[in-house]
Amino acid sequence: MQALPENILRPELDAVDRRIVRALVDDARLPNNALAARAGVAPSTCLGRVRALRERGVIRGYHADVDPAALGRPIQAMIAVRLQAHARGHIPDFMARIARLPEVLNVFFLGGADDFLVHIAATGTANLRDFVVVNLSGNPDVALTETNLIFEHVRAGLAH
Repeated sequence: MQALPENILRPELDAVDRRIVRALVDDARLPNNALAARAGVAPSTCLGRVRALRERGVIRGYHADVDPAALGRPIQAMIAVRLQAHARGHIPDFMARIARLPEVLNVFFLGGADDFLVHIAATGTANLRDFVVVNLSGNPDVALTETNLIFEHVRAGLAH
């Protein structure tokens, strides 16, 4: 879903919407009846509320939180990327190309000294090195990279 223009404000979430969002952040697989009970509304009301939250872009999707190590990618890293000054016009293409790579879990476009943080899961240290050398340092648009290994990750609840 595309982001709303900055000059359009989204309506505030009321208490029921917040309870629905909180419950879905905790468990996106909740059946509608259980979600309605947690939110304190009728199932039909809950269904309509969830539909409206999706249409307004509050709920952007439902995802499985999969352990990369279980998929043979036990090494995670955050890689800060700074682009060359001449490459500013290539930002959308850079993001799209990087996001399609199999190691990439997330790409964050930043304000500040770095342009991007790229969250990856690698099969090993050689895969991590090759990812940085081939896909980042080997790209003429990239001025600088800084790789930080992730020792542990705890998922925080956004709606709490």
